[in-house]
Amino acid sequence: MPQAHATTPRWLRLLRHRWWDDADVRRALPAEALARVQARVSASERHHSGEIRVVVEAGLPMSYLWQRLSARQRAVTLFGKLRVWDTEHNNGVLVYLLLAERAIEIVADRGLVRRVPAAEFEALVAAMREAFRAGRFEPGLLTTVDRLDALLRQHFPLAEGEANPNELPDAPTVL
Repeated sequence: MPQAHATTPRWLRLLRHRWWDDADVRRALPAEALARVQARVSASERHHSGEIRVVVEAGLPMSYLWQRLSARQRAVTLFGKLRVWDTEHNNGVLVYLLLAERAIEIVADRGLVRRVPAAEFEALVAAMREAFRAGRFEPGLLTTVDRLDALLRQHFPLAEGEANPNELPDAPTVL
């Protein structure tokens, strides 16, 4: 399926991404909401060895727009840049939100991808998309963290008395 950005005139896509800014991120997810997401991620990671990273971006950098790169390509790049791939059990997960395109991407490391069918990740994205369409950004994101928590508990539970070394920050990253 072709990406929507591939058929949108470049100038229109550039304007859309320059139009969105930090104020739009704060409207969708105010500081209090981001703090609750961080708390949910922290609580989740006490029960499994996985790592969940949430990234919210208003618009793509100019270099991505000029090259007509997709939200998925940006998410994969951030997965590497933020070292989500660099966990002991290869079970990091990145949840990426691109507000300008209303794009949602989930990128999971190979340890989790081997155990969870792609359809499960697609269902997570679909549920989040529905919540976001209704303007329910925080509840949609919290539900996604909860569902990722369930998958990570199932496939990477902590042994009795074991602690997650918390290899990555729990706070959402706003770019």
